[in-house]
Amino acid sequence: MRTPEFIRPMLRIAAVIAIATTISMTPLSAQESAPAPGYGPLQFAAPVPGSYTLPPMGDAADGAVLDERGRSRRLHELYDTRIVLLSFVYASCADANACPLATAVMHGVKTRLERDPELVERVRLLTLSFDTKRDTPEVMREYGASVLEGRIEWKFLTTASQTELAPILENYDQEIRRERDVGGDSTDQISHVLRVFLIDGNRRIRNIYSSSYLHAELLLSDIHTLLLEEERGLRRSGELVSDPAPATPRSLDLMSYAERPPLGLPPLPVPEDSPLTRSRIALGRKLFFDRRLSLNGTISCAMCHIPEQGFTNRELATAAGIEGRTVRRNAPTILNVAYVERLFHDGRESRLEQQAWGPLLASNEMGNPSIGSVIEKLEALPDYSGLFQAAFAGRGPGMETLGMALASYQRTLLAANSRFDRWYFGGDESALDEPAERGFRLFSGKAGCVACHPIGQARSVEIGALFTDHQMHNTGIGYRHSMALRPNGQRVALTPGVFVEVGQDLLASVSETPPGDLGRYEITLDPRDRWSYRTPSLRNVALTPPYMHDGSLATLREVIDYYNRGGVQNEALDARIRPLGLSSREVEDLVAFLSSLTGNSVEKLVLDAHLAPIGDPK
Repeated sequence: MRTPEFIRPMLRIAAVIAIATTISMTPLSAQESAPAPGYGPLQFAAPVPGSYTLPPMGDAADGAVLDERGRSRRLHELYDTRIVLLSFVYASCADANACPLATAVMHGVKTRLERDPELVERVRLLTLSFDTKRDTPEVMREYGASVLEGRIEWKFLTTASQTELAPILENYDQEIRRERDVGGDSTDQISHVLRVFLIDGNRRIRNIYSSSYLHAELLLSDIHTLLLEEERGLRRSGELVSDPAPATPRSLDLMSYAERPPLGLPPLPVPEDSPLTRSRIALGRKLFFDRRLSLNGTISCAMCHIPEQGFTNRELATAAGIEGRTVRRNAPTILNVAYVERLFHDGRESRLEQQAWGPLLASNEMGNPSIGSVIEKLEALPDYSGLFQAAFAGRGPGMETLGMALASYQRTLLAANSRFDRWYFGGDESALDEPAERGFRLFSGKAGCVACHPIGQARSVEIGALFTDHQMHNTGIGYRHSMALRPNGQRVALTPGVFVEVGQDLLASVSETPPGDLGRYEITLDPRDRWSYRTPSLRNVALTPPYMHDGSLATLREVIDYYNRGGVQNEALDARIRPLGLSSREVEDLVAFLSSLTGNSVEKLVLDAHLAPIGDPK
């Protein structure tokens, strides 16, 4: 019986590993050519990682591809900020020193990298087909079936047509031609020169391997060399570190990004009267980082919502405004703010277009005396000449257009495709480790966190998970603050790693008296709303300490410990706040789960933000 066509690639790749171990034992006379070095042990010592450099060889081009599920993707989207090995193959290739060699060597790299859990989020393997006619997504899925599982992600890609493939081949200097039989008819065989590309986290090609020196040991040395380079000077994807040598700023197509939110987020809600356009997004980004929008030209939106600190401020419990004036609440992250139904901690605004004017006019934030003064300043700045008119069909700076521009940029700050998303929505069983999985079960069960931080349906990208009920709750934190129920002393950092305990009396003598805060009650005057605050999303929560509306809890462990104790009792305490009875290990498991909610797109948003001018007050 004839083997079905779509099964053949699966059988072929399953045999690749057998080829790798047997080809070197085949007599040379029985082979068309000598086996490539990649099939056997390396005949010399691989260079020591970090003892050499890999100068950039040019930018790795983008292109439209289809993944194994037939979903439209972009190469740059798949590169993300990871180190990538990209190979070009076709499923029917029979030359052992060509496509099977590339697959065998990459399989060897994958197997060894998986021994180090730290590398799971930092390296990705991509295999793209030359053969648009035969290598459908189904064929590529079957081709890679035996190696798709595992902790290191390996994607098998194709393209929708030769038209979409052609520029990719040209940009990667890949030339192919179909071989012909004796009758002159085209055959299944494609003639090409094997190349595998090593691409760094900034989408730059750092090495190109041919069959003569494509070997797992050499690739591993080069990968570890790039990883060491990152540790010395670059930020790792999704992490926040105080690094004096930041990664190179890189533009992100925020419009395309918003049109296809990352895995785990539902479709982006965009008001009909405030549509997204590239010109509005670009203008909003410029406004967001411009210090000149404050009264004295020193404070921008981004100085409370710092990109490399999770678009919040990790260094202050409560924000500081113009001239260092105290702002009584913590600066919330604006990652995924497009999905927030009630803005500010007390929920007093419902639209991003309106929200922007609160900080612009607050005397302790950006300090502007009036709407008109902000608009007049923008009209007088030469670098804004024509920008509003281009974005808003001839309309200049105004209360409405400024709010719409800022809202447009903020709606593109989407951070998902976390380890949790790839496990829960993407079906990647290896994406979460055991502590995080146990934490998820606690989150959904014993700890009851889902009561206020619900999760969408598994495997349903359309529903997604926002981890908030969009409601207002009294958790006891506001009551504790208002009643001054604080410990007698407070731990204060003198220098990094050096702390002292300072008494509250001494702190009070040198501090401004904190203003009162009754939360949602200040908006509704309903006694039932005393000390109630908006439920935040938990996405990217590991990036955004300190926590709660007043920044009073420094770590995720402190937050879970607080809820584990049942909060602080008061007459308006939410009925869902109760002692949880969690053990120390269960608390750690919950921390592990919450840490898995960090989106892998954060670094891309940060690098894009670094391209924005900050505004020169002079």
